[in-house]
Amino acid sequence: MRIPSISASLGAIFLATILAVPMGSQSQNAHSARPGSINYVEGQASIGTSALTAESIGSVELEKDQLLTTTAGKAEILLTPGVFLRAADNSAVKMISPGLADTEVELVKGRALVEVLEIRKENNIRIDQNDANTKLLKKGLYDFDAEHNQVRVFAGQAEVNMRSQRVKVTGDHDLTLSAGAKLKPQSFDTRQYEDEFYRWSGLRSGFLSEASVDTARTYVGVGVGWYGPGWYGAGWYWNPWFDVYTFIPLEGIFYSPFGWGFYSPIAVYWSPFFYYGYYHHPHRFSEFHEPYGHGFEPHGGFRGRGPGGGGAPHGGGGAPGGGGGAPHGGGRR
Repeated sequence: MRIPSISASLGAIFLATILAVPMGSQSQNAHSARPGSINYVEGQASIGTSALTAESIGSVELEKDQLLTTTAGKAEILLTPGVFLRAADNSAVKMISPGLADTEVELVKGRALVEVLEIRKENNIRIDQNDANTKLLKKGLYDFDAEHNQVRVFAGQAEVNMRSQRVKVTGDHDLTLSAGAKLKPQSFDTRQYEDEFYRWSGLRSGFLSEASVDTARTYVGVGVGWYGPGWYGAGWYWNPWFDVYTFIPLEGIFYSPFGWGFYSPIAVYWSPFFYYGYYHHPHRFSEFHEPYGHGFEPHGGFRGRGPGGGGAPHGGGGAPGGGGGAPHGGGRR
């Protein structure tokens, strides 16, 4: 969803903002996020022999040829801006290439979900699994299962290369990676795999959405233009109150496959006032101030279901509610 009548001047505004911002004003991004940055740890996880803790969030990276393993725990890793990889319990993920334009990760064992909010034509994001290489082509939700030799696409589109075969897999289809057999995508019932790990990923997405709204409003340049000091465009932004990197788009609102919204400062600034189920007249951010500039009601999840199949995620005023119960890293405050 995009805010109308701003695209024409957006490039000039963005350039002017970069030139006007001193280097020291980006202090809110206390850490530099790169592909492989650890964004959340729950339970037991490690890189090599080094255990990951809450203090690892935002400060530790999975570097080239390093292996991240989980036992009774889960981990969230940043890939390119807008792309999250989440490793399930008893899983292992190896970083093959941590480049921004060439990002490659191998699922050695277990299961991983990849949530894609934004992907650009310059990106080359690949997930290796059991002699297969899967390139992510569109925003969506992708499920990699090494135990069952499957790639599942809940939403989006991927291209799977295995030996001499190349096939595209679209939403609501999975692919069994059988050596020597012809690769053929099959439709599947997504509800079959909306398990505890899937619901956990949905909660993480909702928590990051709240962090996105909270972070975006710090860059609203009320009275001085579209953007406030420190804004450098679409990308990862560190939120010290949520102890997490979140994604902020260049403009408008980007909705995740789970239905949560990720907001640009412009979207927060121009968000309508939402009250008792009705939209009132648009207003500037300074006219109403609670809780986050309001925003829009989130879209539903797959087929109108939210994480876990119980109805679309909903939060009054655009910031998805219930995030206080979402898993998050409680490290630095």
